[in-house]
Amino acid sequence: MTLNDSILAQAAELTRLRRDIHAHPELCFQEVRTAELVATKLAEWGIEVHRGLGTTGVVGVVHGRDGGACGRGVGLRADMDALPMTELNTFAHASQHAGRMHACGHDGHTAMLLAAGQHLAQHRDFDGTVYLIFQPAEEGGGGAREMIKDGLFERFPMEAVFGMHNWPGYPAGSLAVSPGPVMASSNEFHIVIRGKGSHAALPHNGIDPVPIACQMVQAFQTIITRNKKPLDAGVISVTMIHTGEATNVVPDHCEIQGTVRTFTLDVLDLIEQRMRDIAHHTCAAFGASCEFTFERNYPPTVNSPAEAEFARQVMRDVVGDDLVVHQEPTMGAEDFAYMLQAKPGAYLFIGNGDGAHRGKYDGGGHDAGPCTLHNPRYDFNDDLIPLGGTYWVELATRWLKR
Repeated sequence: MTLNDSILAQAAELTRLRRDIHAHPELCFQEVRTAELVATKLAEWGIEVHRGLGTTGVVGVVHGRDGGACGRGVGLRADMDALPMTELNTFAHASQHAGRMHACGHDGHTAMLLAAGQHLAQHRDFDGTVYLIFQPAEEGGGGAREMIKDGLFERFPMEAVFGMHNWPGYPAGSLAVSPGPVMASSNEFHIVIRGKGSHAALPHNGIDPVPIACQMVQAFQTIITRNKKPLDAGVISVTMIHTGEATNVVPDHCEIQGTVRTFTLDVLDLIEQRMRDIAHHTCAAFGASCEFTFERNYPPTVNSPAEAEFARQVMRDVVGDDLVVHQEPTMGAEDFAYMLQAKPGAYLFIGNGDGAHRGKYDGGGHDAGPCTLHNPRYDFNDDLIPLGGTYWVELATRWLKR
């Protein structure tokens, strides 16, 4: 593994910044303090700063030795927002705000990109321009989409854009990328079955929505097993069924909610249409009516083949073949998908390890428990900051040399 000496020299300060952000988490479109910290640091390092894209987004512009005259550019993106959950860690940099937590590592993503920005600004040993994209509201707010709406790619013309997410369970210090779909689309459905209420002892006087809901939920799974191709990935998860208020009353309606995830829009189109048909026709068969709502949130995150292969070659040179691992696609979703719909690029993973790093923070490791994403015991591994920063520098400078 080859790490950048100037980034290693700043590792302690970058760790302090990361932990400061972790202790002061901010939810989507509320990243005021975080954006101020990022903008202040970029300005200190002589980087041109643009604020306010997507409400609280920040873009740092680092021109190379030619002042950007060649017209070439590449974008590097980190997300800044936290999650609405309470942290259970007890180390010194744990969240100071109940109900808010950096449980997905966006604090670490921000620190890694700051590390790269500092080095690039100090050395500028490249031609062209590197755009440092600090994005708000990844956790459900669609901050990438909002930055694009505010002119991200028009104001900052880049040939490609790259993003990186830490991945617990992958060995610490490993890197992974693959072509094609790497994260799924995220979509929600809400169904209201309208029946007819009655006394539970006189069910023939009503239209019971409960057995209709049971039929519907079972039928949805036949879409996965019988309508789509077996090799096409898709998941329908019914996560909520709400009905009734008393044990002796047949309710007049029942609500069903859940999510659908796919790697392609064609499969998503199929699932949505089949769910809609099943919902309406099942209700009709029982004499009930149906209200069906399907909301498409994030599209699939699909890596461009050429950019993914380029990113992999850089990985091999930075960490060696043994630490370039297979990037297994996940049904989780990511709004970097919007950027990849607009520009070529790739979304890659950096291994966060198994969580053992948390024990170093308090000298004993009593913060035991899962260190998975969106978990109240999660924390980013600070040892990754020099590696992430080094990788960003190598990726950007080599891209601009092509």
